[in-house]
Amino acid sequence: MEGERTAPAPTRRRLLQGAALATVPLALFSGTPASAQSGAGARPGAGAGRRPGGRPGPDVDPRAVEYPSLDWQPASASNYTRSTRPSAYPVDFVVVHVTQETYADTLSIFRNPDKQVSAHYVVRSSDGHVAQCVREADIAWHAGNWDYNTRSIGIEHEGWVDRPEYFTDAMYEQSARLTAAICATYGIPKDREHIIAHHEVPGSDHTDPGPLWDWTRYIRLVNFV
Repeated sequence: MEGERTAPAPTRRRLLQGAALATVPLALFSGTPASAQSGAGARPGAGAGRRPGGRPGPDVDPRAVEYPSLDWQPASASNYTRSTRPSAYPVDFVVVHVTQETYADTLSIFRNPDKQVSAHYVVRSSDGHVAQCVREADIAWHAGNWDYNTRSIGIEHEGWVDRPEYFTDAMYEQSARLTAAICATYGIPKDREHIIAHHEVPGSDHTDPGPLWDWTRYIRLVNFV
């Protein structure tokens, strides 16, 4: 087991304020307007990857939210495993998902104890609003692979893989700020080897975030923050 990374990092509050992002060239933000329509999908864009016999954790107090500016929307305690990361497991990856559901329906799925699925964060399409559903210290069931679940943070993005209008400027920008803060906290390199798609997780049967997700733009934004 690897030890906890100790790379120095700025505070998350400062990172999420996005002061540095104001210096990003405007060309990076060109694309879909920050608006989207609502719709209904078939299922969440995450696989459970629950360890056999893995114990879920109790619901946690809203004050445990990692980012003071975020919205605490806790997943059911039956849908994740309580842990003490990064001491119990190193955090090596950020996994990017697309929900295949609306934002509201995704939160509802995570609250349903029968669904056996969760992610740490959900980003809303229309305005980039971020909800936290599972503490980073705990293991969300999002990757469909227990090893990757233990070593990653899962971020769901509202939308559908074949509907690029959901991938708004606001979504890209706020998600990139979140990912940059996570990478700074755990010493994760801000590259495509460590910021990965759900479909790149070994054994995954998912396709998200799909070919319409702009990886070049996203990684550049993460590195500009």
